[in-house]
Amino acid sequence: MTVTVKVLKKPKRTLADQVYVPAIASGVKLTLTRFFKNTFTSRDHEANEIATVMYPEEPRTYPPRFRGIHRLTHRADSSPRCVACLCCSTACPAQCIHIEPAEYEKDDPRYGYERYPATFVIDELRCIFCGYCVEACPCDAIRMDTGLHMPPSTERSHFIYDKEMLMSLPGQDRTFLSANPRHEPGDPSHPGIDREKGH
Repeated sequence: MTVTVKVLKKPKRTLADQVYVPAIASGVKLTLTRFFKNTFTSRDHEANEIATVMYPEEPRTYPPRFRGIHRLTHRADSSPRCVACLCCSTACPAQCIHIEPAEYEKDDPRYGYERYPATFVIDELRCIFCGYCVEACPCDAIRMDTGLHMPPSTERSHFIYDKEMLMSLPGQDRTFLSANPRHEPGDPSHPGIDREKGH
């Protein structure tokens, strides 16, 4: 078997190419042109080629599908919708969600039917904001629709969000409820299926 070797000729470069001075001059000219055009010609943001947001005085408007800080949605009785199924912590590639499940009391209609999170902690520094936890949740209990980004801080403890903190954050519509209602045990619309009655 013979191997064919293709020899490529080195491209010819002129003295101007080797010195790089014309390329540098062209870049500086473009930079100065944009600088003076955006600084002195117009104070209207729409007319400028580069839109500058005066943050934090002018907050940026995020799109509706922006993945912001997590929140836990509420039921009608203000309890968390989370049933501690651990689907979100299992789906999380960064392993930043920690949940400790607990059982309801015996007099609660949800006893024997579902659990609740005694501890729900998200380490926002480890989170990569992929949204897998939201997709994996069967109860629509965890959402990323707050429209908020992480506030700056120098302390790690400010980025550890516990259950109370996650439940205190509203969605962009300023409510704590979910957009996908669910029929809970004890509700008139609940079909009455539980562990005792079966399907």
